[in-house]
Amino acid sequence: MKPLQPSPAPAPETETQEPARDIPTEVKDAGLVAKRRRQIVDAAVQLFIQKGFHKTTTREMAKAAGFSIGTLYEYVASKEDVLYLVCQAIHLEMEQRLKERLKFAGTGAAALSAAIEVFFEVCDQMSDHILLIYQETKSLPKESMRFVLAHEERITAIFADLLGRGVADYSLKPLDRAQIELMAHNIAVLGHMWTFRRWALAPRFTLEQYTELQRSLILGELT
Repeated sequence: MKPLQPSPAPAPETETQEPARDIPTEVKDAGLVAKRRRQIVDAAVQLFIQKGFHKTTTREMAKAAGFSIGTLYEYVASKEDVLYLVCQAIHLEMEQRLKERLKFAGTGAAALSAAIEVFFEVCDQMSDHILLIYQETKSLPKESMRFVLAHEERITAIFADLLGRGVADYSLKPLDRAQIELMAHNIAVLGHMWTFRRWALAPRFTLEQYTELQRSLILGELT
């Protein structure tokens, strides 16, 4: 399993964007904090996938990251902080990959079609990471969970925006807000279904076949 890609520089916050949760640190150098936390995330995500969150110790994370456990606690206060950072990094990479491939899309319907394909590819490439989020986020404190779920909603909102765009430019049939939001969640779940049900789906379909069938069903309903 490849490590997550380096995180992009954080985008300016807007009223519609949920900010990341602040994790206290006594280290004043923001660049160093970002670098060390990235090392912790890259080490922890592999351990969590292999062993699970509860069976992974902070000592193991520190060793895998290449520094002492004392150094690790300079940048996080708990193992739950690390889990939150892992979930945040996974969501950021998924969001980044999806948005990078949609810069030059045309109509709402065309952009939605492209987004479905890219999202399913990302879900396939990051299947272990997606499973990790679903299996382990129950261990997060409520405040951290709120931020993780907000980021999940932000990814789903990409599909809602494309659906709204398609309605506005008449490339998709008229939909009200509730229908748009429900369809956006349907698309997100269909991408994740390839991860959860791959044991049953992969013997019957390639990823390309699965994507084309699901895309045909979605767009057939919407156009």
